[in-house]
Amino acid sequence: MTAASELASELSFFASADGDLAYRDVGTGDPVVLLHSGFADHRVFDDQIPALARDFRVIAPDIRGHGLSANASKPFRWADDLAGLLHHLDLGPAVLVGLCMGAAVATDTALEHPELVRAIVVSGAGTSAFEYKDARLLERQSEIGQLLNAGDIAGWLDFFAQGVAGPHRTVDDVDPSVIRRLRELTSHTISKHTPGEKDWHVPLGDPWPRVPKLDVPVLAIHGALDWPDSIAMANRFTDTVPNGRSTTIEDAAHYPNMEKPERFNEILREFLGSL
Repeated sequence: MTAASELASELSFFASADGDLAYRDVGTGDPVVLLHSGFADHRVFDDQIPALARDFRVIAPDIRGHGLSANASKPFRWADDLAGLLHHLDLGPAVLVGLCMGAAVATDTALEHPELVRAIVVSGAGTSAFEYKDARLLERQSEIGQLLNAGDIAGWLDFFAQGVAGPHRTVDDVDPSVIRRLRELTSHTISKHTPGEKDWHVPLGDPWPRVPKLDVPVLAIHGALDWPDSIAMANRFTDTVPNGRSTTIEDAAHYPNMEKPERFNEILREFLGSL
C-alpha cells in the first residue's frame, strides 16, 4: 500500500458539487472541527486529534485544493464547503479551531453560516481579510509567489521552513521533526497544483463590519515567537467580537500546536470545557 492510499484509508470523503472533499472523523460527543493552515492538510493536527477524540467528535477536513481533497474547477467559498460538510454529517453547532488559513475558514463560516458555529478558536490569523504590514512579511509573500510560479518546490519548501521558525529564530532553532512533518505535508499539497493555475477561491469581502455581531465565545492562541502581524490579526478579531480573549504559548511560533502540543491541547481542552 502506498503512503497516499494508506492515508486515504483513514479518511472519509464528501461528494461536493465540485469533487470529493476528504476529512477525518473520529470520536464521539460534541463536534470540534480542526481547520489546517495553507499548503498543508489535516495532519497538521495529528497531535490534537487523538487527544480531543477521547471526549469529542473531531472532524478534520482537508480544505479544497489541499491534501486528498479535490482541486477546484469552478468558483467556491471556504465557508460553503465547510457548511456543506457539516450539513452532510448532520452536525452543528460546532466549535471551529483554525490555524492561519484555517482561522479564516472558521471566521468566514461563522459569518456566513452562524447557525453552524458554537465557538471559535484562532491561531496565527483572524479573519479572511489578511493584514500584512511588516515589510519582511510583504517581501516573503512576493517571494513565495515567485517560487510557486517558477515551479521551484525545493526552494519554496526551504523558504517556508524559515516562515515556520518565525522572525526571532532560525530553522535550526526549531525541532527538526516539526520541520520534517510540515515539509512532507506542504510538498504533497503543492504537487497537486501547476504553476500559474487559476485560483478559484472567492473571497468573502470585507468581513470587519460584521464581526461585532459574532456572539459566540472566541479564543486566540498565540505562539509568542510568531510573526507580529499574525498575532495582531488574531488579536484584532478577539478585540472586535463581544466575547473574545487570547492566550500565549512561549517558545513557539506559527505552529504552537506542533511545537508545544501538550500546552496547546491543555489550553484548547480548558476552553472547550468552559462552553
